[in-house]
Amino acid sequence: MKKSHILLVALSSTLLLFGCGSNDDGKIEYVEPVVEIIEEEPEPIEAEIEEPEPEEEVVVDIPPAEGMVRSRITNEWVTEEVNNTRPVSVMTPNTKTAAQYGISKADILYECNVEKSITRLMGVYQDWSDFERLGNVRSCRDYYVYWSFEWDAFYIHFGGPFYIEEVISRPDTEDIDGMSSKNFWRANDTGNTTDNAYVDTEGIKADIERLGYDLNYRSGYADEQHYKFAPFDSPNTLEQYSDSIIANKVDMSPTYPLTRCYFIYNEATGLYDRYQHITNTNDGPHIDKANGQQLAFKNILIQNTYFEVRDESGYLAFQCTDSTRDGWFFTNGRGIHVTWKKTSDYGATRYYDDDGNEIELNTGKTMVCIVEDGDSFIVDDQKITSGN
Repeated sequence: MKKSHILLVALSSTLLLFGCGSNDDGKIEYVEPVVEIIEEEPEPIEAEIEEPEPEEEVVVDIPPAEGMVRSRITNEWVTEEVNNTRPVSVMTPNTKTAAQYGISKADILYECNVEKSITRLMGVYQDWSDFERLGNVRSCRDYYVYWSFEWDAFYIHFGGPFYIEEVISRPDTEDIDGMSSKNFWRANDTGNTTDNAYVDTEGIKADIERLGYDLNYRSGYADEQHYKFAPFDSPNTLEQYSDSIIANKVDMSPTYPLTRCYFIYNEATGLYDRYQHITNTNDGPHIDKANGQQLAFKNILIQNTYFEVRDESGYLAFQCTDSTRDGWFFTNGRGIHVTWKKTSDYGATRYYDDDGNEIELNTGKTMVCIVEDGDSFIVDDQKITSGN
């Protein structure tokens, strides 16, 4: 809106000169003062504009599609069919000659020493519906079967030493052995004649049908809670524990001297990326050859475990059940000491904090590292010895 300034040309001091006049007869005439109105643009008023405060990011915890449910293994969204179908557990070598296909899709990945400090991996796959090439598949070790039991998984392997006969021959062991299956094949692109056996989804389904196994969970499994998960929209940061430690790098090299694997916390993704240093020229991300993805985990569980050496060849035995021992839990860049307990073959392994409360894992994949009693690993620059 414009302001008007009135300039009075005839002021009081000059009123006598210009406010009056005289005519010929001597009478005084009144003269109207001249008034000029000058229009001026108003000066702009600078208003103080308050910047809006940034809105907090809201995590929307809704299923991405109709019929999706929380996975009993990762707490992620999966279809009801996937959640109600028994998983598979697959024995995979972890040497410089291993050609690993599909391993990044493992929901749970176990690693443990076998003979001569070589490690072997066992991936638990909840959704195994679309594998064109899974493996390579290697031989069984009996302690892996007991870890497979607690997921009610079909245990997939390629033979094994005579130590496995007792557990494999049990009527409740539902395994698929590539040595007696026509659905496994050997690939010629691996560069060796040992680590080159594979299977696919159709082959697994054919063997399950051939062996008369049921795809549905057996009695007692469908409703059993395995891991305890924190609410998706309220993740476990471990900051509630006064003795939790910073864990940007978890280095398992002292425990696995040939694999020399380690995990780096990726703050951008909130996951632990896995690396290996199997040879002097093979130090880098642990990659799935099927899709080029690096293995990454939301949770890392470390289980210190009683073990024995069976013979001169170095075959090992681990106490998987009726055991209560210590370990560690890492997630979101921090770690705490825990105690783990497994009371039966098919019972879930439970993990407890130092106050005796069952810990809450975060939604996502989990890495389980089995550590021989007395072995060490390194968290950032801190050396931790099992049992301490």
